[in-house]
Amino acid sequence: MGEIDLRRAGRVLRVRDGGAPDGRVVMYFHGTPSSRLDLTFGEQWAREHGVRLVCFDRPGYGGSTPAPFSLHSVALDAQAVADQLGCDRFATLGQSGGGPFALASAAVLGDRVPRVGVASAPGPFGLVPGSLDQLDENDRTAYAMLPHDALDAVARAFASGFEPLIPTFELAPAQIVAAFADHMSRTDQRLLADERLAAAFSASMRESLRQGAMGAGWDNVSWVGPWDVDVTTLACPVLLWYGAEDRFVPLAHGRWLRDHLPHAHLIEATGEGHLGIFEHLEDRLLALTAP
Repeated sequence: MGEIDLRRAGRVLRVRDGGAPDGRVVMYFHGTPSSRLDLTFGEQWAREHGVRLVCFDRPGYGGSTPAPFSLHSVALDAQAVADQLGCDRFATLGQSGGGPFALASAAVLGDRVPRVGVASAPGPFGLVPGSLDQLDENDRTAYAMLPHDALDAVARAFASGFEPLIPTFELAPAQIVAAFADHMSRTDQRLLADERLAAAFSASMRESLRQGAMGAGWDNVSWVGPWDVDVTTLACPVLLWYGAEDRFVPLAHGRWLRDHLPHAHLIEATGEGHLGIFEHLEDRLLALTAP
């Protein structure tokens, strides 16, 4: 338990293994940008309630070796992490940019994933009505490079939009939180007024870009660009949690997933924003690990 470096295909994957060592496993996929430290604030509760929380940095994030990746390759990374930790079956949970990876892992790994949770996460940008219009100028430029330019060039173009955050993430927690204030709902701001949650949020953000922004660039290639995994074939239950006041990922994404996944259930939280997972983590873990 704790921090582990696992070897996979000549790379290191930095893994955080927390909660109850013999508990029901939830593999968590962090946001964009973010890191394996996202849910440290919930590890004590998980330990007390028999839930084992496993999370790894995607390539280029935190302590994981930089490398190109996609939804499918991260699903195989998840399989390798589970194998090396001795986790046969596990639910997946993805927050924000981690949601597509949680879905893809379930689609690729089949019966090993009995349940999926998706919180405030994007659907396929090219298919969700109006989503491309919400991209900023930098991301529109990067998106326009698809499919003609080499993917590493597209990833660099997406990454350039995250690079201004790098010096900010070296600041104090209050300043890191303030960098996102313009995009946060009132509920998000209230949650991050809690010093404990602000410390967890800022620590994860600080860790996320310490090797640069290419991890975030490849995230955007993976799910702003065409998805290389068909998640509409998922046979397991999918729980979708979205805030009606989310300024990062509009409800349209959750509704698209609800309408295109065979066994999806959407919960729309009135008055909530992007960070509902901070307030409702315990309920979501219980829902994903219920018998």
